Amino acid sequence: MRAAHIEELGSPDLIKLGELPPPQPGPGDVLVDVEVTAVNHVDTFVRSGAWRTPLTFPFVVGRDAVGRVAAAGPGAPGFRPGDRVWCSSLGHAGRQGAAAEQVVVPADRLYHLPDGVDPVDAVALSHPASTAYLAVFTHGRVRAGETVLVLGAAGNVGSAAVVMAAQAGARVVAVASARDAEYCRDLGARHVIDYRDPDVPGRIREAAPHGVDLSIDTSGRNDLETAVDLLASRGRIVVLAGLRTRPVLPAGPLYLMDRSVHGFAISHARAGELTEAATHIGRLLADGLLRPRAVEVLPLEAAAEAHRRLEEGKVHGKLVLRVADPAV
Repeated sequence: MRAAHIEELGSPDLIKLGELPPPQPGPGDVLVDVEVTAVNHVDTFVRSGAWRTPLTFPFVVGRDAVGRVAAAGPGAPGFRPGDRVWCSSLGHAGRQGAAAEQVVVPADRLYHLPDGVDPVDAVALSHPASTAYLAVFTHGRVRAGETVLVLGAAGNVGSAAVVMAAQAGARVVAVASARDAEYCRDLGARHVIDYRDPDVPGRIREAAPHGVDLSIDTSGRNDLETAVDLLASRGRIVVLAGLRTRPVLPAGPLYLMDRSVHGFAISHARAGELTEAATHIGRLLADGLLRPRAVEVLPLEAAAEAHRRLEEGKVHGKLVLRVADPAV
């Protein structure tokens, strides 16, 4: 089978497109014919070695896949050949990645794709929407009526977080570019603040005079001094990006108001948590409430180029690699 893979850690130039033996499903596994896969920042971290995870070389890159079931091994009930499915957690903890013509997925990490959902849309949203769900619900514990602050609200993760928080009945304050204000409002944000405003904290206080219950910074800047000061009593900050940031944590204001900071990486999410996220995402996709804003589809041969562009910050929206013709 064709696969985009590496034989050692390092730069994007090390990604090769070549023939590898097809994987074999074991008990509890499902063999999937891949149609499309997405390219995420975490894929570049794994490939470069910045994020350490057990790898077996040659290692297929990639985290997300949408395709059709080719075969299900023993102990994988609920999946039949031809079922359209998706996964958001390959390429980690010893699992091979998604950028190949066939992949093996543990059944508890594989989800049915709702009828009528575009596979490209689904794979583009797979990782960011799963991350947003974990931030808003699993770790952010949002409740209806709370105020949720989303920084980087027009991005891949941020826009999904806005939709989810608004659909949950939260009052969303979005920080984004002024040109994205209407887009954020359409997603469900009550207030949109230009991140270039000279007094962003002041604008947030005006929008949330009683403080923010949940703060999510998808931009990865992690200005905790400002973020803690903006929280309501028992407010929460969820940290999910900014691999190399080292912010100052104001411990006094944090504990005196029962505030908290919680960090998570989607790579550590438990299978049950990802299943909850997938169920929620599937409903939003089926109802047309969750859609990627911009997607560029490239051939599998462009995997190295996609990694390079992502690391250089030359990507607007989401990069998707087409592995096979959907008619096949």
